[in-house]
Amino acid sequence: MAPDTDLKYNVKGRIWINCDGANNFPDGEVFTAPIEDSASGYIHFSFPAEFSGREAEDVRIEFKNGKAVSAKASKGEEFLNTMLDVDKGARFLGEVAIGTNFGIKQFTRNTLFDEKIGGTIHMALGQSYPESGGKNQSGIHWDMVCDLRKGGEIYADGELFFKNGKFLK
Repeated sequence: MAPDTDLKYNVKGRIWINCDGANNFPDGEVFTAPIEDSASGYIHFSFPAEFSGREAEDVRIEFKNGKAVSAKASKGEEFLNTMLDVDKGARFLGEVAIGTNFGIKQFTRNTLFDEKIGGTIHMALGQSYPESGGKNQSGIHWDMVCDLRKGGEIYADGELFFKNGKFLK
């Protein structure tokens, strides 16, 4: 994972969906939903997290048994926590994804673009996509982006497969 990040979650039995421009443009991500009670650890999101025209910066979230038990931000912390208290499902991850569009190179403050930046990951708090096998329900689906291009690793089943924003195999 990225600096200031050590997060584990389980996706066993979930479906990974490759987004290739058929339903969204621009596109370029692979995503799934983690097992609802599996996220454990903490993450620091590199880019500001935007939702409904509002923003939280320098977002840091700690998870225990799938639930966000602590959420801090250098800007917009009250807004962040208000949104995470919208309903029971808002503090659980509904999506985990890897950005695969290397044509998008810089943060734009447009989540539709930013979550696709090649070499990033994003996670959404709240509603999951049922087609990925997710069961979390919420009135929100808030994507937050973490840049792994200058440091960060992703492991699956103990094997390193993504480092410094690039797939290894």
